[in-house]
Amino acid sequence: MSEVPQRSKKLDARSLRGLAHPLRVRVLGLLRVDGPATGAMLAARLGEDRGNISWHLRQLAEHGFITEERDRGTKRERWWRAVHQYTELPLHDFVHDPEVREPLAQYLRAALELDFRRAAAFSLDDWPDPWQEAVEFAGWRLRLSPQRLKEVLAEITATLERVEADGKAEADPDSEDVFIQLQAFPHRGDERASR
Repeated sequence: MSEVPQRSKKLDARSLRGLAHPLRVRVLGLLRVDGPATGAMLAARLGEDRGNISWHLRQLAEHGFITEERDRGTKRERWWRAVHQYTELPLHDFVHDPEVREPLAQYLRAALELDFRRAAAFSLDDWPDPWQEAVEFAGWRLRLSPQRLKEVLAEITATLERVEADGKAEADPDSEDVFIQLQAFPHRGDERASR
């Protein structure tokens, strides 16, 4: 029987290196959202080679992101599940470490790509009008100090955590899993963003 995943895993330099691959981010995302799966199931969903997926599963397990469900499957059919619901990335812990600059950039690109894929999948699906009217794709440009940005994000996080706790008991038959994706960062208007 599947255990309930722990709340989050805070990345350190070692675990960041272990997750800093686009396919590992996607595999972990699938296990977190869709629940336990075999390597063959994941390979089919992702259109990847089973051996390649198996290698990435072992890497994710080695770094503590996933674990094998030993009460499911056989020796030839191994089931895997996510150990945590979320990944915490304390960016400030890494920005001054040149040895993790590239893994950090790889992880951020992969995580943003996963966010984009989820949003694009919604745009391609045929959702009923109430959902079409409820969703939001928006962006704000605010002038904030670092301290004020931290305060704003703390308010947003507190609201989302309260809704998440309330939502676990959501009994409305129209309820669906909803992704709320948030990125907040300063921008200088340089040309790097267009690359």
